[in-house]
Amino acid sequence: MKTRSLFLTILSILTLSVPVSAQTILKSTIDDQTGVEVTVYNNNLGLVKDTRNIQLSKGEGELRFMDVAAHIMPVTVHAKSLNHPDDFYVLEQNYEYDLINSEKLLDKYVGKKIKIIDWNKYQDRKEIVEAELLSNNQGQIYKINDEIYLGHPGYKVLPEIPENLIAKPTLTWLYDNKSSSPHNIEVSYLTSNIGWKADYVLVLNQDDTEADLSGWVTLDNRSGATYKDAKLKLVAGEVNRVEDRPRRYPDEGVVYSKGAKREQFQEKAFFEYHIYDLQRKTTIKNNQTKQVSLLEAAGVKTEKELLVYGVRTWFTRRYNENIPKQPVNVYIKFKNEKENNLGMPIPAGIMRLYKEDDEKSLQFIGEDRIDHTPKDEEIRLKIGEAFDVVCERKQTDYKKLTTKLHETEWEITLRNHKEEAVAVGIIEPLYGNWQVVERSHAFEKVDAFTIRFDVKVPKDGEVKVNYRIRVGLE
Repeated sequence: MKTRSLFLTILSILTLSVPVSAQTILKSTIDDQTGVEVTVYNNNLGLVKDTRNIQLSKGEGELRFMDVAAHIMPVTVHAKSLNHPDDFYVLEQNYEYDLINSEKLLDKYVGKKIKIIDWNKYQDRKEIVEAELLSNNQGQIYKINDEIYLGHPGYKVLPEIPENLIAKPTLTWLYDNKSSSPHNIEVSYLTSNIGWKADYVLVLNQDDTEADLSGWVTLDNRSGATYKDAKLKLVAGEVNRVEDRPRRYPDEGVVYSKGAKREQFQEKAFFEYHIYDLQRKTTIKNNQTKQVSLLEAAGVKTEKELLVYGVRTWFTRRYNENIPKQPVNVYIKFKNEKENNLGMPIPAGIMRLYKEDDEKSLQFIGEDRIDHTPKDEEIRLKIGEAFDVVCERKQTDYKKLTTKLHETEWEITLRNHKEEAVAVGIIEPLYGNWQVVERSHAFEKVDAFTIRFDVKVPKDGEVKVNYRIRVGLE
């Protein structure tokens, strides 16, 4: 009896002292997932919250949390039990990315015996050879029947996959669990190679005074994971990061669809940014570009501007020849306000403009990039250059009054070949101490170093703007 009692005592001690590595390794796959939330930022960054129902063994153990993003940032991982927060502790975390391939598999079997199947389909012959793999360095070296073979034809057959090799990126935890009930474990982490951008379609009416606006979100997921039935949130704003390497997203076309649509995103302010919360779940596949409707607005009041810009250095030097024809730039502007059927913070993106021709066919007329635009701010788009409005500039006089004081006179000719009158703004950038000495038209002082002439040019007509300006350099 004493001998048997002593044996049981020793056996119980040995059982308690079994190392963690000898315990059963638990694995959690996407099949355990009960919910996933993805928050995507503008700068190639995503926040993933993956919740899974997992039954853990009590005490210390090892859990392999699989099906995470391949581009996960391991230092950002945070795990917690939602239903038993005081009973689950992560003692140690590893990110396993030593993924399976043929070379790594053979490396693990150096010094061990494997099988080689040499199958000749033409002779209908299959030969199985047992070999010891001596080396896998720049080719295989085998020992077969006490002879050394430098390579051998056939398929290499291994008895099993080594425990320390995995098929996909995996988080491995050494945990301590005090609960006998399953845990709802939420794992959050940041991943790169996922981002979004906004694209807009603005369709102008015939006289360019109103437009219909539609906005689309283009989501590009190359993070190395699929997020099934995910709750999607988008963050618009410049989030500071220590190292930011923005990726280019494919320039996907945005389909214009006319008609009422329900709002899919709910927008709200968050910190110094804005969050756009998709009001339904969506599946975001790996290596997928997905487009989701962001906004729709009809009857947006717009205004067209024709502008000509001067150059600051023109006013302190002599020009013996006429300055070539200047481009007359075309702009469309509108106010992002509630009274204009808008008033929603609009994320940065590319806005493309269309207009129907005489045959009611929609034609592309230009595009421009907009910044993040809060409500009640103006959006101004450069569309292109006017074809039928011409601007020529000529320096008619130049005087160097002192070494730092210059006086120039200018004649700016505007010709309009359209069937209706147009208004053209002439923007002149200045510097130093300046004074308009003479002028043929009234001007507006836009700021300390900019003046603007607004000129009405009749159809098939011409207008000359003359002015003399004195510029003193400091």
